[in-house]
Amino acid sequence: MYHHVKKLMYKVDVGDPDPRFGKMLLEQFGGANGELAAAMQYSIQGMNCEDPARKDLLMDIGTEELSHLEVIGALARLHLKPLRKAGDAALDDPLIAVVGGGGVSLSNSQGSSWTSDYIAVTGQLEVDLRSNMAAEARAKIVYERLIDHTDDPGSKDALRFLMTREITHLKAFGQALESMDKQPLEIGELEPDSQWVDKYFNDSTESGDLGEDSSGPWNSGDEWVVVDNPAFSGT
Repeated sequence: MYHHVKKLMYKVDVGDPDPRFGKMLLEQFGGANGELAAAMQYSIQGMNCEDPARKDLLMDIGTEELSHLEVIGALARLHLKPLRKAGDAALDDPLIAVVGGGGVSLSNSQGSSWTSDYIAVTGQLEVDLRSNMAAEARAKIVYERLIDHTDDPGSKDALRFLMTREITHLKAFGQALESMDKQPLEIGELEPDSQWVDKYFNDSTESGDLGEDSSGPWNSGDEWVVVDNPAFSGT
């Protein structure tokens, strides 16, 4: 059951509306890494989750993301306000001005419609939690970039709040994953094939303008068997 409280989760104050920045903000309204996608992803995962504790986590955060959608929508709408009137500002984006009336719609910053293809739901809890952590990390970076594109103090303040909550959610999802006592490679029920799981294929070899072969913990040490040029070695 949902209940709408007639109050934003965080204050929104715009001093000088900037329609071009308002259009950028739509990326976090109806874009692939936006708040609507997050709300739908976590809520649907929660509906499918048979673990009561983690179901509660998913529904909590999914519901909060709807509140974030309201905040980013209010912020975008204030920046898009000049498009509601005929004039030069409306010419900057006729689609938003004429079709949307200078308001928000379920589309990204390029006018592409929101799609459920944005959401990742596998029904395997440890996989979904990892997807959620990645989604929060991507959204955090988008907010960072949005903050760099405005000088409006009120906009920066609201965006900084939303950016910070992405890290909060990432932390919660990460701790929920750790509490499942699953190893990083323990995904699903079937064990990986021991013949292949520890082999590192060195498919980009030798030196050139793009660099040299590199080594690190991802391809060196006792747990790894490095196979050079597997395409030519018959491996």
